[in-house]
Amino acid sequence: MKKLLLIFSIFIFSAANANEYINRETAVVRIMNKAAGRAQMVNIPVGIDTEFDKLKILVRDCKQSEPYAALDYFAFVQIWKSPQNARIFSGWMTASEPGENPMQDADFDLWLLRCE
Repeated sequence: MKKLLLIFSIFIFSAANANEYINRETAVVRIMNKAAGRAQMVNIPVGIDTEFDKLKILVRDCKQSEPYAALDYFAFVQIWKSPQNARIFSGWMTASEPGENPMQDADFDLWLLRCE
């Protein structure tokens, strides 16, 4: 009976931790300025509005997958474009699938590389 209880408690403990993430404080993104023909890596602190060219970028959350899972990063990002200050993107990005949900605009592309 004790062995069964031990096995059951190990199973419950591992299942509870299966979907945990590590919060990170900085998102590392690549921004491509299509008009200038250049791409830049930019570090954006979580929770702080960051200006880049005509973009205002706010990373609300940046997470890393749990240490024992395949390494991946996820970030919830909101982006506005000047001069209209129109929001052009709001959503989750993932580093392992950069083409799944990148920010694509006529002037700029942006995708998540990692969280630090």
